Amino acid sequence: MRVTPLPRRLVAEALGTALLLSTVVGSGIMADKLCAGNVGLALLCNSLATGGGLIALILTFGPVSGAHFNPAVTLADATVGGTRWEDVPGYLVAQVLGGVFGVAVADLMFELPAFTASTRMRTGPAQWLAEFVATFGLLATIFGVSRRTPAATPFAVAAYIVAAYWFTASTSFANPAVTIARALTDTFAGIRPVDVPGFIIAQLLGAAAATATFAWLVPAVAEPPTADRSAA
Repeated sequence: MRVTPLPRRLVAEALGTALLLSTVVGSGIMADKLCAGNVGLALLCNSLATGGGLIALILTFGPVSGAHFNPAVTLADATVGGTRWEDVPGYLVAQVLGGVFGVAVADLMFELPAFTASTRMRTGPAQWLAEFVATFGLLATIFGVSRRTPAATPFAVAAYIVAAYWFTASTSFANPAVTIARALTDTFAGIRPVDVPGFIIAQLLGAAAATATFAWLVPAVAEPPTADRSAA
């Protein structure tokens, strides 16, 4: 199978992550404006917009770069042999820079300063546990679905993220690049810069746990089920 040249993959990762952050932050700003202080309704709007955007972005950029948009996904994929380790630094830089650019675009679209340090507090053991669970679930979804029904992966990932907005105390960042970028916007989707390290550590631990679990639970190259062999 022909591999897309690395520069094209890096541009795809940067563009995809930028558009993802524009979706997350922009829909958060719009929801906050339109929902008149109803935080639950604003979160619903924010989560649905993010889910819809994820489907479109994964379908668009997946054939080029794999549509990681997430350092935790890239590191997990490299661990199981999907991404070459020498390509990982480029992916991580592209994702972080793309995320930062996407935040600036979202803020500017709503006539806000491109960058403002967030004042929204998100810290403590409950929040860190939420990020561990959110990231574990995201990687579990990716590994479990992509290895058996890869065409369904964009829809499964989007469905999981929409759900995780609601069932996790942290509203499911589950992405170090997203976390860094969201520290630069003092809006509905923001996180204080001082709270970023705790989130990223929890995310990486969750990704590592999911990678180890699914290396055993759903191996990348699995034998066909017994029913399939007997049918043959």
